[in-house]
Amino acid sequence: MARILRWTAAAAAALLVAGCGGGSSGGDHDEGKGPGSARENGPSSASASPSAVDLPSSLTSQRLDWHRCKATADSAAPGDEWRCTTLKVPLDWSKPDGTTIGLALIRARTTGRNRIGSLLFNFGGPGGSGVSMMPYYAATASKLRERYDLVSWDPRGVGASEGVRCRSDRDLDRSEQVDATPDTPAEEKTYLQDAADFGKGCQKAAGKLLAHVSTTDTARDMDLMRQVLGDRTMHYFGISYGTQLGGVYAHLFPQRVGRLILDAVVDPTADAVGHAQNQARGFQRALDDYLKSTGQDPQQGSRKIVELLRRIDAKPLPTSSGRKLTQTLAVTGIVLPLYSEAGWPRLTSALNSAEKGDGSQLLALADQYDERDSSGHYGTTSHSQRAISCLDDRQRPTLTQTKKLLPEFERISPVFGDFLGWDTAGWCHDWPVPGQYDTSEVGAPGAAPILLVGNTGDPATPYEGARRMADELGKGVGIELTWKGEGHGAYGNGSDCVDSAVNTYLLDGRAPKDGTVCS
Repeated sequence: MARILRWTAAAAAALLVAGCGGGSSGGDHDEGKGPGSARENGPSSASASPSAVDLPSSLTSQRLDWHRCKATADSAAPGDEWRCTTLKVPLDWSKPDGTTIGLALIRARTTGRNRIGSLLFNFGGPGGSGVSMMPYYAATASKLRERYDLVSWDPRGVGASEGVRCRSDRDLDRSEQVDATPDTPAEEKTYLQDAADFGKGCQKAAGKLLAHVSTTDTARDMDLMRQVLGDRTMHYFGISYGTQLGGVYAHLFPQRVGRLILDAVVDPTADAVGHAQNQARGFQRALDDYLKSTGQDPQQGSRKIVELLRRIDAKPLPTSSGRKLTQTLAVTGIVLPLYSEAGWPRLTSALNSAEKGDGSQLLALADQYDERDSSGHYGTTSHSQRAISCLDDRQRPTLTQTKKLLPEFERISPVFGDFLGWDTAGWCHDWPVPGQYDTSEVGAPGAAPILLVGNTGDPATPYEGARRMADELGKGVGIELTWKGEGHGAYGNGSDCVDSAVNTYLLDGRAPKDGTVCS
């Protein structure tokens, strides 16, 4: 089964625009190995493991060995100002004295003299590598680096932090041929068996780790990270899924919240089906805006795309690579350019080419989304993404339940509804470990103000999620800023109003008025 739509990392949009660099040479190389001294005790959840004050000194007093970052199989070494290290965290947070695992961190020291502290970044997914993404995002965050060390990491189960790989490249290519919107009992059986096989592969690869890669686990990792980096409070920039992570952190440690930015906000009140419906609504809204920009009526344009997808389902299109463009790959290829308005011209070209019988451009877009290179090698974001989200989500719709949901999904989105509806049945089908909750706990009474940035044209995290996050965080905590724009995320996407508000909050501690709108 192919991954169709999830909270993809901000990198998905960045990948559409060539020319990003991994940072320049030079910069401040102060290694700063001292552990943090802050040991405030924040409240824990009802099912909490020991708070940070109960952790052994072998964790809280560990000294980080910062060194020049090395190239990986998937990315070149960043510039000289970047340093990497490994942080030890408990495998099981209920047993902090037990087995530990290593988390890969990356940092660039502040360029200014009036340092506030560390600013942690999570770019989304779940499953996105912060170690790989941080150097590419540094140009966008250059103003913030004047007062912060820029820090990111690969969360547990991701990339260089015990990254999960559940399938071989060859098996992934084979799974791309599985129909993600099955039309017959035989196709339904194949679809669900493929999903179950993926889970078995994850269990074999990850072992005990598979039960310890939840968002709550990672939020606790963050607080240990804060201590070891020497920060009294947490300063954090979360994008997409990173907003869910930030909300969970605030819930667990409200008294340790410093300045938190949540951009492209996930709706914390939605369960797994609700999130899928939100995304169906968001991607259809983005597609409608795209169609309007080309002079088409959105309803007619959507019908045309639906007909194209039906033809591809019956007879996959040839491509210049020799591979076939299936219906599932075609939908994935349509999804990627909707993450950024800059990608719309590529979508126009790809759809026109597909209408003429050539699937090469849509396949190239799908490969970019799926992290498949020209040699047939896949990245592992989707593996980690599924492992994390299936441990988080308790809801597991059955085949019968999913079929009852499909008409509502199709009403919400003629183009994407069918795919996202079926995804609720297949994504965590027969998963080896049970999910932990229906919706995220993010209530954070007493926390410092948290700035939430919503974008009215966001396809993956519809802007309504920002208001719902604000309500759940609690009165006086969530401050909502709305941008009337396009694409996934707002900061650094062309709005001086948004950028100024975010910079002022992070650099000067002054939040905009709740409900501020940037046109």
